Amino acid sequence: MSFFASLVAPMLALAGPSAEAAPPATPAPDTAPAAEPTTADGALIDGRRRPGYQKTLPDKVEQDNPGAVNAPPPEAFYDKWDGEGAPSDLVVDTGVPDRWRIMSSLCPKRDNDTGQINTALYTLYPKLAYVCHSKLDPFHHNTLKGDQPLARGKRPGFLKGDDWYFIANAVSDTVVEPRSFPIPVGNQTTTDPDSNDTFGRSNSLVLSQTFIAGFSLLKGETAFKPPVIEYRVSIAGNINHVEVPERRVLYVEPSKGTQRTDGFIGLQEAFIDYHLGQFDSKRFDFISLRMGIQPFQSDFRGFLFNDNQLGVRLFGNRDNNRLQFNLAYFWRIEKETNSGLNNIAAPLRRDWIFTGNLYRQDFPFVGLTSQISATYNINRDTRIVSDANGFPVRPALIGDLRPRQYHVLYLGYGVDGHVGRLNITGQFYAALGKDRNNFLTSEPAKIEAFFGAAELSYDRDWARFRASALYATGDSDPYDNKETGFDAIFENPQFAGADTSYWIRQSIPFAGGGRVIGINGRNGILNSLRSSKEQGQSNFLNPGTALAGVGADFDITPNFRLTANANHLWFANTAVLQELRNEGSIPRSIGWDLSMATTWRPKAAQNVVFRLSGAVLEAGAGFRDLFDQRGHGKQFYSVLANLTLAF
Repeated sequence: MSFFASLVAPMLALAGPSAEAAPPATPAPDTAPAAEPTTADGALIDGRRRPGYQKTLPDKVEQDNPGAVNAPPPEAFYDKWDGEGAPSDLVVDTGVPDRWRIMSSLCPKRDNDTGQINTALYTLYPKLAYVCHSKLDPFHHNTLKGDQPLARGKRPGFLKGDDWYFIANAVSDTVVEPRSFPIPVGNQTTTDPDSNDTFGRSNSLVLSQTFIAGFSLLKGETAFKPPVIEYRVSIAGNINHVEVPERRVLYVEPSKGTQRTDGFIGLQEAFIDYHLGQFDSKRFDFISLRMGIQPFQSDFRGFLFNDNQLGVRLFGNRDNNRLQFNLAYFWRIEKETNSGLNNIAAPLRRDWIFTGNLYRQDFPFVGLTSQISATYNINRDTRIVSDANGFPVRPALIGDLRPRQYHVLYLGYGVDGHVGRLNITGQFYAALGKDRNNFLTSEPAKIEAFFGAAELSYDRDWARFRASALYATGDSDPYDNKETGFDAIFENPQFAGADTSYWIRQSIPFAGGGRVIGINGRNGILNSLRSSKEQGQSNFLNPGTALAGVGADFDITPNFRLTANANHLWFANTAVLQELRNEGSIPRSIGWDLSMATTWRPKAAQNVVFRLSGAVLEAGAGFRDLFDQRGHGKQFYSVLANLTLAF
């Protein structure tokens, strides 16, 4: 997982089904068939079946409990033990304040004079070790994880009422990434005086360390319903080091060399979440308002917009959580160049997003969730902006170099779930709008582009087998004042291998025909010809993307997973590339993207995760036409070692 992807992952509250789990269904009569479970109000759900393989329920268990033991009297409990006498002789001094501290009240207390804990009680009662533990232990309940409310005497005075919880999160994400990709030789100079080819040496190294600290303060009975109010802040700090073999890759000035060490601290979350009310008190269907810097994902797999941005979001659920909705507005924050984190010190971008979506469970089939969405992106970024390394990012240095403005409406439909034993994920988008400046004709142009992706998978015991397909339209005539190349707002797709894939993980510079332009973006799948996914603008005059692939996940043990993927990629249409490179024809084939990854979770949880992956791009005819290095541009590699520690 990349440092940015892992940054978002532990914090991300998906914009999909965001409600609390619905109350359990009321059991049907003993003779009810397995295909007819009921909801909380007794209504049947057609097509739903009970878990397991029994078609009928077992006989009802009768339990009269003759001679049952009553609850022990108060004197059976103790408040503290000084090590003298027998624990059974102790008497409770004070009552237990609430149900959260029933077990923790059994733990030996710290002596006020010596500061030591009398551990003799553990010898007599070894099982207390499962109850009494350090607050820094992430595998047991404690106040820092929000498992129990703050005590009245240990919380700020401005917090009124009961049931206030504090949650602290800490994440360390380490990335070691050797890789290779086509690197253009600098125009002014090169590190190799004997090199006179268009492309130089291709090997490079990325080292990245990210630390994330998040804090939440919330009120409410969170085990049963959403919080009444939540305050959350999350800060991330990143240190990165990059080594490349050629000049003018890391800095615009050739004199600055081929190595760079950089650091940045970004504010990733800072929001207030207020519970406006409930539609039904029995089912806890709710509506909430969230304001501030917050995560949002526009679809199931992050194809269109997956980011932490400044905004206002109204969301909730209905019909026993079978219907969820989101209505949001975002004003985009500038990103820091080398870390990808939010740069709140920079002026806000003139880029606004209005989005709304609706999720419906069990539609059109039981077990399948459908989503319809509308996202409107208005971009008026007319200022000339360079990144932290001196490279211009807005407007992109391609075509007439004039500032660009556009507005585009994305209409989407997606599904996620299963039909029988077959798991299905699919997404479709139509992008309709207007670009005020086609960078080749310098005239306004209509935007009409389309996107579709689907993944089918089948589980058999400890293995999952997958088949993936994706198609994003490309522009077939750059001069017809109609832009038909699909591009996203800020993609981060979890699809076809995600960052295990070479093409998704690496950004390929488009040398010749455009300066500081990438064919694709890092942690993105679309061939968009934009300067940067983080700081650039969407570009609908692009060659498009096509992908077909297969893969498999093997859970060798509960702690160890092996993943393999094989994808073939194409340009949907190379007409734009031919114009920019001044070539008569360019083949469509990008090549084979072959990858394999291992994931090890020694604690069988997400607290410690180690990933090691390797990918190879076996270049196709189109890629070799663009990047052949005197016969050495046929294979490129990417290795990703990633360690994530979370509390």
